[in-house]
Amino acid sequence: MPAASEAVQAGFPSPAQDYFDGDLDLGELLMPSRVSSYVVTAAGDSMIRAGIFDGDKLIIDRAINAISGHVVIAVLDGELTVKRLSIDAGGQVVLRAENPLYPDIQIHGLADLTVWGVVTWVLHRPSRV
Repeated sequence: MPAASEAVQAGFPSPAQDYFDGDLDLGELLMPSRVSSYVVTAAGDSMIRAGIFDGDKLIIDRAINAISGHVVIAVLDGELTVKRLSIDAGGQVVLRAENPLYPDIQIHGLADLTVWGVVTWVLHRPSRV
């Protein structure tokens, strides 16, 4: 796919440029580590403030070590979820929704939590059609 060498202005338009850098491999751009990457489809609206909407494709990288602040795919007691990982100074883990209609999920000692990977890209149509 052809790639332009100039950035596209989102404010006032600038004169068109006929400069192209050549082809762009979207697979390489979106999943540089294909061995550790996979795609899932988001369901629901708990992450809308993170720009993740129902039906979006999420690109996940399992090779990235999840840290506090990352949006992650987690398995909590056998159920998959996408949430923002929060770990406080005392080591308390919380999975946070990015929608005020949903409560945070406090992870307690007996909970079975596995982080499957970190969300690196969110793909959706701009018009939400």
